[in-house]
Amino acid sequence: MLDSILGTIGATPLVALDRLAAGLPGRVVAKIESTNPGGSVKDRIALRMVEEAERDGRLRTGTPIVEVTSGNTGTGLAIVCAVRGYRLIAVMSEGNSQERRRMLRALGAEVELVPQAGGPRPGRVSGEDLEAVEARAAELVQRLGAFRPDQFGNPANLHAHELGTGPEIWEQSGGRVDFWVASVGTAGTFVGVARALKARDLRVRCLAAEPATAPALAGGPITDTCHRLEGTGYARVPPLWDPSVCDGFLTVTNEAAMETARRLATREGIFCGFSSGANVAAALQVASAVDPGAVIVTLVADTGLKYLSTDLFA
Repeated sequence: MLDSILGTIGATPLVALDRLAAGLPGRVVAKIESTNPGGSVKDRIALRMVEEAERDGRLRTGTPIVEVTSGNTGTGLAIVCAVRGYRLIAVMSEGNSQERRRMLRALGAEVELVPQAGGPRPGRVSGEDLEAVEARAAELVQRLGAFRPDQFGNPANLHAHELGTGPEIWEQSGGRVDFWVASVGTAGTFVGVARALKARDLRVRCLAAEPATAPALAGGPITDTCHRLEGTGYARVPPLWDPSVCDGFLTVTNEAAMETARRLATREGIFCGFSSGANVAAALQVASAVDPGAVIVTLVADTGLKYLSTDLFA
C-alpha cells in the first residue's frame, strides 16, 4: 500500500505503436505519461521540484507556491500541494484549454488567468502570451513572498527525467534505443532523457521536434508563434536547453500533429493531446527513413481528456 497518490508518479508503460507504424522500417515505441495521476508527464517534475526545494530550505510550511503553467505542470503541482498542504496559485494564459483550468480548481489550486496578447485565441498560446503570463507570475511572487518552482529554469526539471524517465526507458526497452524524439517546451524532458540515454550509449541519436512555424532551436524562420502545440515551441531558447545532447531537428505542422493524435486514438486506443500527436508524428518521420529494425522512442505527454473543449476531437 502506498502512503499517498504521489507514489504512483512515474514507472509509466512503454508501448509499441505497431499499428500506426505498420510498413515502416523503424519501430516506434512511446512512453505513456498519461497514466500519471495528473494525466501528464509534468507530474514527475512537479514532485521533484517540490521535494528538492523542501530539502534545501527554499520551501517551508506555510509558503505559497506560484507557478506559470499551460495546465499540466500546474495540475501536477496541485496534486503535490494537496498532499503536502501548500497553497498553489497557477498562472496561465486564457488561451489554454478549459479542462486544464477546471482540473486545477478541482484539485484546490487558485487559477490566475492572463488575457492573451492581441485578443482571445482559444487553443493557441503564443510566445507573447507566455511573456504576459511570466510578468503576472513575477508580480504575485513578489507580493506574496511565494516560492516559484520555475519549471523553465529549475534543474530539478532535468533531474526528474535524467534520473527517472530516461532510465525507465532504457530498462523497459532492454537497452534497445536507437533514436529519442520529442518536442521541446521547457526542454526538461528532451534534455533529461537525452542525457540519461547517451550516458548509457553514445550512439543514441536525439532529435528535437518543433512547430513548423516556430523552429527557434534549429535557427529557422519564425513565421507564426501562435501554433496549436500547447506547452511546446515558444519560439525562444529555454534556459534548460543543452545543444550538446541534440543530434538534429524535425518540424511538425499543426495538421500533422492533430491528425496523428486522432489516429493514435482510433488505431492504437491511445487518447492524447496536440503535443503528443506532434511527438509521434515526428517519430514516424524518423521511422520512415531508418535502417530496418531501428527503435525510435517518443513520449505521449498527456491525456486527450484535457482537450475535449477544443477542435482536436470535434
